[in-house]
Amino acid sequence: MINEYFSVVLSVFAASAAGLVGAFALMKKTVLAGDVMSHLAIPGLGLALLWSLNPILGGGTTLILGAIVIWQLEKKTTLSSDAAIGVIFASSVALGALLINSEEDLIDALFGGFVKLSLNEFIFGMAVSIFVIVMLWILRNKLIIALFSEDLAAAMNIKTSSVNLWFLLLFALTILSGLQFLGALLAGSLIIIPAAAARQVTHSLGQFLAYSAIFAALSVVAGFALSSAYELELGPTVVVVAAAIFAVAAIKRKK
Repeated sequence: MINEYFSVVLSVFAASAAGLVGAFALMKKTVLAGDVMSHLAIPGLGLALLWSLNPILGGGTTLILGAIVIWQLEKKTTLSSDAAIGVIFASSVALGALLINSEEDLIDALFGGFVKLSLNEFIFGMAVSIFVIVMLWILRNKLIIALFSEDLAAAMNIKTSSVNLWFLLLFALTILSGLQFLGALLAGSLIIIPAAAARQVTHSLGQFLAYSAIFAALSVVAGFALSSAYELELGPTVVVVAAAIFAVAAIKRKK
């Protein structure tokens, strides 16, 4: 196992990735999908616990599969992203509830609290977070063009279907990186809340992305500090801090 310092470092990188994904999701008007998609991990967590496997491995598998299924539903049906995610969400929550029998395991799956990170888990988590950040930087122009005009994207030979798939996969990987310390119930919160807070304080695209990542990272750092000082549960503490940042940002906007 590695010490708490490395856990904080990993959490900051994961939060920064979540903030960036959340910013694009807010522009895409699918920011609530972060909360719903995090529940896709529950069946995988249940199977992993049932078979005594690493919970993150199980959760990651169902997250990626769920993202691909959602993409296919978007392509082959008339369902919107929100509707497709909703269908998978309802199914995954029901299946997860059936698979997770232990009340303690259920709490861990929903709110985080699995065993401390091993070195391999730290390396994997850092790799996932850095990959998400780098890919968002590479795809940023295509994502923005596809968000604002599919006709313009087609004229520029941008394959919106491929861009949507990449975004869903990055979405899923971002949630995966937050499962360890937030759990399936709260992992989507770092996608939703910091982005919403950042939108309150700026209308500049570059600043919006930066503030979203900074607010997410700040939520994690402050959450770690408060949970350690007052012996609070980490996941809910991080989310409460993020909500407080949003409240301050919203008040500042009204002035």
